[in-house]
Amino acid sequence: MTQTSGRPAPEAIAPGPGSSPARHPKFLALALGSVGVVYGDIGTSPLYAFREAVVAAQGSGPLTRDLVLGVLSLIVWSLIVVVTLKYVLILLRADNNGEGGTLSLTALATRALGRRTTLIFMLGMVGAAMFLGDSFITPAISVLSAVEGLKLATPAFEHYVIPITVVILVALFSVQSRGTARVAAFFGPIMVIWFASIAVAGLMHIHDDPRVLYAINPYYAIAFILDHGRIALVALGLIFLVVTGGEALYADLGHFGRRPIQTAWLCLVLPALLFNYFGQGALVLSDPTAIESPFYRLVPEMALVPMIVLATMATVIASQAVITGAYSLVQQAIQLGFLPRLAIIHTSEEQYGQIYMPRVNAALLVGVVLLVLLFRSSSALASAYGIAVSTTMIVDGVLGFLVIWKLWNWRWWQAGLLIIPFVLVDVAFLTANLLKFFEGAWVPMLFAAAMVLLIATWRRGTQILAAKTRRSEVPLETLLRSLEKKPPHTVPGTAVFLTSDPAFAPTALMHNLKHNKILHEHNVILTIVTADTPRVSDEERVAIVPVTPHFSRVTLKFGYMEQPNVPKALAIARKHGWTFDIMATSFFLSRRALKPSAHSGMPVWQDRLFIGLARSANDATDFFQIPTGRVVEVGTQVTI
Repeated sequence: MTQTSGRPAPEAIAPGPGSSPARHPKFLALALGSVGVVYGDIGTSPLYAFREAVVAAQGSGPLTRDLVLGVLSLIVWSLIVVVTLKYVLILLRADNNGEGGTLSLTALATRALGRRTTLIFMLGMVGAAMFLGDSFITPAISVLSAVEGLKLATPAFEHYVIPITVVILVALFSVQSRGTARVAAFFGPIMVIWFASIAVAGLMHIHDDPRVLYAINPYYAIAFILDHGRIALVALGLIFLVVTGGEALYADLGHFGRRPIQTAWLCLVLPALLFNYFGQGALVLSDPTAIESPFYRLVPEMALVPMIVLATMATVIASQAVITGAYSLVQQAIQLGFLPRLAIIHTSEEQYGQIYMPRVNAALLVGVVLLVLLFRSSSALASAYGIAVSTTMIVDGVLGFLVIWKLWNWRWWQAGLLIIPFVLVDVAFLTANLLKFFEGAWVPMLFAAAMVLLIATWRRGTQILAAKTRRSEVPLETLLRSLEKKPPHTVPGTAVFLTSDPAFAPTALMHNLKHNKILHEHNVILTIVTADTPRVSDEERVAIVPVTPHFSRVTLKFGYMEQPNVPKALAIARKHGWTFDIMATSFFLSRRALKPSAHSGMPVWQDRLFIGLARSANDATDFFQIPTGRVVEVGTQVTI
């Protein structure tokens, strides 16, 4: 991504993949796929959002026409302002080599400022933590709200809602190890049927009270806020449920491209949502008792069970999308150094993004089931929903301002006029959600605080560890001069020493010389670098700098969405004239045993937390996909 003089058109900066339907033969397939993956969360909001917002606005008073129209008007304009304008038309244009999401926006903002700053790091850390918090709540509330429809089919099912929900969730997380490549092919068509069904259900009832269409006028939204004070603010926190999942538009940009996502939203998803919400509003205006379950009351009795089944499938798909999104985000966080290495399993040879992370999957399952057992209804769980997404949206807005100002070369006041109104809307939603702190909003905040603590501890701990290690290391140039004066015994083959700082001699190299008193014929000081782009081309993958006849510095660069494969990358070095033979190469790695220190720069409890995180990290051999038979590990003990 390059800067140019003047103010470039956003399209010239960030077209993203699939940006031109005319040039993309699979445009319709991408649009269909985006319906299944991108819009699952926001597409299942009609199950509970309108009901919860109206009930909150009503309080103990009567259900009036102005109240229903006010809530509905806020829903309509939230979808237009927050999702359509902010994400679909603006932020989707800010891609990082075709990838989107909070961490991609963090990388763009860092590039825009030309340096890493604490503010950008903190924003990215909070945004990532909140997105992961949403990954716990979405499966719980989505599946629970769908299964609750069984109570309408027959009251006898009331006591089975929680067990059925837990069984569905356990089954969903159990199949993650098989990958979603095959299942994803069915996501799009099922969600198209879902959106068509909810649109028809809504259209069938708009005639119950056609004056419900007055809600298009923003006057009703403004009047509702002015007339209802604190109650309006409480209702606003639940109205926000209609846009949860909107941030997924940006997060999934790399999978489908800007144009397919925009087309799916404008041509199918947005109209279907509006028709359904208007239908629910008209039904409640004509029959106030329908507020108990306005979504399912739209459906004829004979179609109730099929709709419950379809809703359950849609919520499972919505949950699947969030789960895979969590995998991708954790993978990015690991590559950017936010978290320790965790096992990543690729489940598809055809699709790069299909991955499975066992530890993340287990943590999500435990958290989701606990939420279902703790809150026991979608109405109660709704109080915990929203705060994570609203915080993520604020972070996206602030980072988006920096990108538009610095990277797109807009004047600061122009970027402010464009973005600040959206940020203020997000702040209003966040404030409204904070009012529900003791009712459940503490859940995502507690989780996000824990994630921020883990990320901050890992970052600080790795910095302290690197500084302590460096004090005991010898500059590589000094070591090479010493070896020239007194060369050790040389053996055939190639030795690769992994290090984070190629200016210093790796610990494994020093121990090999000290204890084995030998030197290989060819020695490679290997450094692995994570780029601020999602992927790196083969041409940029390898950089080789000869130092002496026996030593070379090699740098391997991987994108933050790539799984490092060291042998495969070193094979590319053949193009640079280096004959790489895996069977004649040994990889030397340092395995450090960490112990807490009273003077580490962190409290003792944080030292122990960092050591626990380090011990939980996946083995470097597995993470970098190095054949175990070619690895020599050298143990050292370090206090931190």
